Amino acid sequence: MKATLYSKDGHKKGEVVLNPDIYSARVNHRLLELVKTGYAANLRHGTADTKTRKEVRGGGKKPWRQKGTGRARHGSIRSPIWKGGGVTFGPHPRDYFIRLPQNMRREALISALSLKGEEKNVFLLEDAKLESPKTKEWVQVVKALPLEKKQALCVVKEIDLNLKRASQNLSGWVKIERASDLNAYQVLQREKLVIEQEALTVIEGRLLAGVKPAAAGNADLAQKEKSKPVKIRRGSKSKTKTVAKKVASKKSSKKPGKKL
Repeated sequence: MKATLYSKDGHKKGEVVLNPDIYSARVNHRLLELVKTGYAANLRHGTADTKTRKEVRGGGKKPWRQKGTGRARHGSIRSPIWKGGGVTFGPHPRDYFIRLPQNMRREALISALSLKGEEKNVFLLEDAKLESPKTKEWVQVVKALPLEKKQALCVVKEIDLNLKRASQNLSGWVKIERASDLNAYQVLQREKLVIEQEALTVIEGRLLAGVKPAAAGNADLAQKEKSKPVKIRRGSKSKTKTVAKKVASKKSSKKPGKKL
C-alpha cells in the first residue's frame, strides 16, 4: 500500500510505501467491535448513584393508620411509588473496567489501520512541528491537507509545547496523539488519519516487535529439539538378567518332593 506524503504547505512530496503487515492486513471486524466496546467501557467513570427508600431523608412515621381510612395502606412516604421516594433498581457506583489483553489490543490496532488503508483515508505529513504556539499557524497546516472538513486524527512522534498549545482549540476537528499511545479506539473514532513521517517507525516498532514468521519459529523449535542431549538409560538389561538368574537359582535349589 502507498500513501501520499504532504508538506505543511499542502504540496505533494511523493508516495511512501507502507508496511503491508500493518496497513494491508486482514480486517477483523468482530475484534474491532469487541475492542471498541471495551475501550468505551473503560472510559466510563461509574459514579452514577440513586437513593433507595432507606437512604431518602424522612419517612420514619407511618402516614396514617392501617385500617379504617378507606385509603390504601402505606408504611412510609419515602416508598418508591410515592413522589420524592426512593428509586427501585437504580444505578449505583460500580466499575465498568474491561481488561483487554495486549495481543488483542495489538491485533485490533493493526485491523483499524488496515481499515483506514482500505478506505484510502491515510495521509502522511512530512513534519508537524510549528514555529510558534499559535492556532492560526496550525489551522493553515490542517486546511492544506485533503481532509475535506472531516474529523481527523494526527499521529506524531512527540508533542512539543508549540503544537500542544496551538492544537488545543481544534481538538474537535483534528486531534493530536502520540504514536506510542495510539490505540484502535482512537483510530476508529475519526474518519481521516494523518501520520507524521517520523511516527511510522514508532508504530512499526510497537506492532512488529518480537514477532517472528511461523516458518522461522518452527525451524528454531526443530533446531532446539536436535540440540537437546539424548538420555540413555543403562542397566535395564543387566537388571532383568540378574532377576532371571535369581529365579533360575531358586528353582534349581528346590528339593524334589517325596512320591507317595
